[in-house]
Amino acid sequence: MDISIIVVSYNTKELLLGCLASIFETIKGISFEVWVVDNNSTDGTVEAVREQYPDINTIKNRENVGFAAANNQALRQMNGQYALLLNTDTVLTNGAVKGLYDFMEGTPEAGMACGQLLNRDGSRQNSIANFPTLPTLFCNETVLRILMPERFPSKRMEYISPLKVDSCIGACLMVRKEAVDDVGFFDEQYFFFFEETDWAYRMKLGGWPAYFVPTAKIFHAQGKAVGNSLDSRIMFYRSRYVFLKKWHPHSYPLFYAVIFLRLLVNTFLSFMGLLFTLGLKDSIKKRFITYVKLIIWHLLGCQERATT
Repeated sequence: MDISIIVVSYNTKELLLGCLASIFETIKGISFEVWVVDNNSTDGTVEAVREQYPDINTIKNRENVGFAAANNQALRQMNGQYALLLNTDTVLTNGAVKGLYDFMEGTPEAGMACGQLLNRDGSRQNSIANFPTLPTLFCNETVLRILMPERFPSKRMEYISPLKVDSCIGACLMVRKEAVDDVGFFDEQYFFFFEETDWAYRMKLGGWPAYFVPTAKIFHAQGKAVGNSLDSRIMFYRSRYVFLKKWHPHSYPLFYAVIFLRLLVNTFLSFMGLLFTLGLKDSIKKRFITYVKLIIWHLLGCQERATT
């Protein structure tokens, strides 16, 4: 078996069915199996998958165990030489998976690889992630990408050849089973966000670098799978703190202070925007309220969930 495709779902039935359709429509000349791991959806996801794709392997969890733990369930049972992890809000283009597969076959040191994520209109999304450092946390990453494009590659640049990177956005991620056997599965401390960053960091330490393959194109409805609620923002902050505490335990207080300071600055800027628009701009008002609730969450000791 060449590839084991793993898709974790949670109440995104229609997105998932579109993703699965693109798998069978676009992958040619490669042997593959598909695993759908459902985190206790209530929208009939598993029933729809089993009806339309009876040969797909399905795992139905009794609770939402998170992205890392759900992927691990399939990774432990996979039969492929590679795992291809897909978000439900992705749609593959012709040749995308074959391109990633061919690259991995020709680059035996590569631990993982990702393609170019696209918006629905064909414009590029950021598909590459840098490991968190003080410069990336203190400065706006957009500025860093403009000032130091070689160190901080982004969608602003047109790439033709594969590029070694820190980490990959996990919406479409091909991983070598040999590398997984070497460094282990996802760290299940991460419920959602940063699990692939942690994985890439461990692989880099183990001599399995990550690569970006720009010719592999994947449409990605960014944010549709996880949403943009306050809880998802808190989940992001919490996962980032897990990563920093794990890999930078001695400097963690400094990292935390920088993140909290930046949050205070963003809150102040949103407040000024609220004043200048006389509170009439709903988007600014919503952003300000979210920042205030994030500050409260920090002051309460970064508890597990927010009260919305």
